[in-house]
Amino acid sequence: MNTIKNLNDLQWQCVSFAELSNLQLHAIYQARAAVFIIEQNCVYQDVDGKDPLSHHLTAWTPTGEVAAYLRIVPAGISFTETSLGRVISTKDWRGTGVGKALIANGIKALHTLYPAADIRIGAQAYLEKFYGSFGFETVSDIYLEDDIPHIEMLWTAKA
Repeated sequence: MNTIKNLNDLQWQCVSFAELSNLQLHAIYQARAAVFIIEQNCVYQDVDGKDPLSHHLTAWTPTGEVAAYLRIVPAGISFTETSLGRVISTKDWRGTGVGKALIANGIKALHTLYPAADIRIGAQAYLEKFYGSFGFETVSDIYLEDDIPHIEMLWTAKA
């Protein structure tokens, strides 16, 4: 079935871990596993203890599925700065612009929670230009994380 995906059909939600319902958390973990573990063939511990400390930005479809997701991690947990992590757009929604909407909404949501905060990310290296289009600058050499080339990138808040 080839249905047209419309970004206007998505409902954006940014909540703390405690505010997620059991079904929402299950859908998020299912989507993260589908992308990171199955599609990228990467065996690693996705549930890493950072979720309860983070806020979760999710683009929900009208049927309650995850179209896109990221977590907003406070400073001092993944990096010295605040960060965006576990960034995904699900397979059915790729190519619709949902990834761009996710990062734009993620930066906005992070700054609602942490005004004027810098943002550091550990990005897959092939996405360097994508994140660069939002103002992230590469601040590390390429390194391997779970056998996937990554780079650290920094978005500096404007004074």
